[in-house]
This record gives sequence, C-alpha cells and structure tokens, in this order.
Amino acid sequence: MPDRRPRLLVVDDEPTMRSVVQRFAEAREFEVITHAGGRALLAELRTLRPDAALLDKNMPEVGGLDILRTIREVDPECQVILMTGEATIDTAIEAVKLGALDYLSKPLDFPRLGELLTTVRQNIDRRQRLLAADGELAGRLEFHGMIGRGPAMQQLFDLLRRIAPHARAALVTGETGTGKELVARALHKLGPRRDRKFLAFNCSAVVETLFESELFGHTRGAFTGAVEAKAGLFELADGGTLFLDEVGELPQPVQAKLLRVIEYGEVQRVGATEGRKVDVRVVAATNRRPLDEVAAGRFRRDLYYRLNVVEIGLPPLRDRREDIPYLTAAFIKEFARRFEKRLVGLSPGAERLLFDAPWPGNVRELRNVIERACMLSEGRVLSEPEVLTALGGRPLERGDAPSAPGENDEDAGPPLDRETVERALQQVGGNRAAAARQLGISRRALYRRLDEFGLR
Repeated sequence: MPDRRPRLLVVDDEPTMRSVVQRFAEAREFEVITHAGGRALLAELRTLRPDAALLDKNMPEVGGLDILRTIREVDPECQVILMTGEATIDTAIEAVKLGALDYLSKPLDFPRLGELLTTVRQNIDRRQRLLAADGELAGRLEFHGMIGRGPAMQQLFDLLRRIAPHARAALVTGETGTGKELVARALHKLGPRRDRKFLAFNCSAVVETLFESELFGHTRGAFTGAVEAKAGLFELADGGTLFLDEVGELPQPVQAKLLRVIEYGEVQRVGATEGRKVDVRVVAATNRRPLDEVAAGRFRRDLYYRLNVVEIGLPPLRDRREDIPYLTAAFIKEFARRFEKRLVGLSPGAERLLFDAPWPGNVRELRNVIERACMLSEGRVLSEPEVLTALGGRPLERGDAPSAPGENDEDAGPPLDRETVERALQQVGGNRAAAARQLGISRRALYRRLDEFGLR
C-alpha cells in the first residue's frame, strides 16, 4: 500500500463543480488539489505531480484534451479521467487514444466516479507492490556488490565461490564499466584473506616513470625526489589482495618485474640491492583482449599465462538485459536514500528506455544515468522524460548503428511542419515510434523535430 494518500488534481472552470468533486474524493481518502485551468496549470504540472487527474474537457484558454496531452508528456503514470457536458463518441475515442482512463458526462454519475477512483487506487497499489517486489528481489540477488539474475551472472557467482578459497592469481576481462573491481573484491571477501588488506591500483592513471616506485617501492635517494624510503603496494598488501586494474597499460620492463613477484613472492624496491618476501594474491583486470595484446607484443606471454590461472570474463550489459530492472531498482534505492527523496521506482516508459539503450559504458553508465534521473526527479517514480534527459536525449535503439563522423540522419526524410507532426502524434495516441513510422522518418529525426517545434 502507498504510504500517503493518492493525489487527485481536479481541473474545472466552475468553482461549484470543483468543490463538489473535492468533497467526494476526500471522503475516499484522496488528497485533492483543485485548479481553474488555463495556461498557468501547464507550467505547474511538473511540480504538482498528481497520481490522477479529473479534467473538464471544455474550458476557456486551454481545454481538457490539451491538459491531458501535457500530463502524458510530463508523467505518463498519471491516470486521467475527462468530464464534459457535451459528450460525443468521437471525443470519447480521442480521449482514450490519448491515454485517458475513462470519460464521464455531466451531470456526473457519482457512483461511476466512485468506481473509477477505486480503480485509480487499485492501479496505484498494484504498481507500488510491483516496484517494492523488484527492490526486494534486487536485494536478494545481490552478490558482493554485484546483481544478476540471468544465467551469465549466476554462473559467474558460482565460479567465484569455487575459486576464491584457492586461486592466488586471476585475470578478469570485460569492457569498461562491467564491474571488474567488484569481482576482485568478491574474490578477496570469499577467500582466506578476507580479514587482510585489499588494495586497488589503476595502471592507466600513473606516469610511466612511477610504475616501479608505486608497485615495488623505493629507497631513499633512489632517484631525484626520493627524499624518503617508501614501501610499494606489494609490501602494503602483504597477506592480502592487490587489484591491478588495466594491467595491460604496464610497460614491458615493469611486466617482467611483476612476473617475478608473482612467481617468487619477492619484491625489490627501486635502488635496493636485496629483495623482500611478500605474500600477495594478485587479481589483474583488462578491458582489452589479452591474447590480441600478446600477439601484438604489448603484453608478455609468460605474464599472461601466470595471471591466467583463472580467467573470469564479465559479460557486457547489453548481453544481460534481463538484469537491468534489478540493477535499476537497487540504484534507485541507493540514490533515493542519498538524496533524501521518496523515490520507489520508475514508469513503464522509463523502463523501456533503459532496456533499449545500447549501454556502451555498461553497469557504470546505467548507475550514472539513474543517479542523474534521481537528481532531476520531483516525484515518487522516475518518469520517461526524466530518464530520457538523464540519458542525454534519445538513446540509440538496439540494432541502430552509431553515425559515422560527419554522417547525420537528423534531417533525413521529407520536410515537416509543426501541425503535421502534432497530427501524427495525436492519431497514434502519442506513441512516438508509431508517429515516426507514419511520417516516414526515423525516431531520431522525430525527436529532433519535437525539440525544434517545442513539442518535447
């Protein structure tokens, strides 16, 4: 059940009608906001955030159908009921095509209105239960910071459980943003070194001349600027785990020394004449194809095979889309708590946007998108416009190819005016994909025109 009364927006230019409906709905545990309509209402809809709206169709300045269209853009989850004293079959059909829940004639049939308000509450409750279920399931699917319900991730979790107690070295492969450090941390937590240090080192974020010093340490006076002796990461991680991210960035001389440390458990500081014994589990990661790097001479073959005692491959997010709802639920819960918002989930339209996005940045990109959307949101559910904005505009459809440099299909197709685009949208009930097909243009081109005409 929702933890607050559903919010009903009643819009009618007749004060008596607003008052009567307000008393009727409040008696049924609705929080009621009344408004006389007009263009001011369109600007206020984003902040009002009603769960449902009861709109008079025929009003001066802005009619109920125009308000309905705006509501569908701002918050597709809002359930809308239209009312009018001049009911016709055509207007009823138009209202339903635009997404209205139902259409009432004046004078109002209050028993029927009561039934519709009950339906509104039931729809809200059902949606809340579904969102809560997704959040609970996401929690149960969580495995050391990773979430996955599909077979690829379940197999990965099983592999980590089996190898963590034994493997002294491992190589994690996968695209940027797939969660390679989380795998390394899981190996650490599941193994016998869980109570010792876990250190992470990004090999792509260090000046080449400092690699040896950072990893192996140096003695005082070993080089200009070495005013004090310094222990390297291997010494600091002694007894624990060292995670080397983007290990393919290491220069060849450092790769040779890394191989020696892994094989013999001995590290020699820069400038030192004697080695020091260390006991460190090494988990290395790369977003490159290791064997391609070996073949190209950029990565030592012997180091590859020494690290590749166990190779752990992480699938990209586009190959595990079944996990997107659960990842999203977990991220929304995290950011709702951080931003002190009452967010509980996202709308079906927003879900579809996330499911269809290409995700070149994988789980990290999804997390960033949800963070931005949560910052933008003023309601309890992330809406399609909020997620679209967080995605940076219209995401590529699955199967779309990114444009080549200089290639641009934004203006492809016939020239169109605002009226033609509006009419196409109205005829298909606001479905943008269908409108694009009807107009003979791509969805990307349609979004360009929506922005151009102020119809977004």
